[in-house]
Amino acid sequence: MRARRAYIRGVTRESPSSLDTVIAAAKQAPGRGLPPVHLWHPEHCGEIDIRIRKDGVWFHEGTPIGREALVRLFSTVLRKDPDGFHLVTPVEKMKIEVEDAPFIAVRVDREGEALRFLTNVGDTVEAGPDNAIRVAMDPATGEPRPYVHVRRGLEALIARPVFYELAEMAVERETPEGPTLGVASNGAWFPVGPAGAHRP
Repeated sequence: MRARRAYIRGVTRESPSSLDTVIAAAKQAPGRGLPPVHLWHPEHCGEIDIRIRKDGVWFHEGTPIGREALVRLFSTVLRKDPDGFHLVTPVEKMKIEVEDAPFIAVRVDREGEALRFLTNVGDTVEAGPDNAIRVAMDPATGEPRPYVHVRRGLEALIARPVFYELAEMAVERETPEGPTLGVASNGAWFPVGPAGAHRP
């Protein structure tokens, strides 16, 4: 049995029990509810070797986490703090690496006045005043990188096929920046690109 890892340069690394602690905390939520991570402020802080790649794949110690149910559990205790992303339990707060957004929006549906997104970890979110859609430009490629807010500062990168659908739904409005294409959801309007631009 592996011994508990020691302190490395003053930062506590994960022990064999850390993942079990995260799983136990995530299971505190009934049904598909979310654990109250915003209320947890544990004293024990460290790092765990988990990385969420740009394409939404989760890795632990360099190996993809193949169990979808486990990734979903971890996602429910993910929190964004001023110093980065953490998996949070009542007793531990462990920093992880997130290359871009922690989630990917893999589907969008128009339901009445709302645009409802589904993420790769099973969350559903309706865009609106509290869950904005934003489009940033990738400085390396110049391509649009669209996001939708999911909860408490956590965003989902909108997958390219889903962004195609948004572009098809977009209507033109006159804005201070000129004619702009955008989509409406729950009473809010979100620009997705300049009018006359090529589809993403």
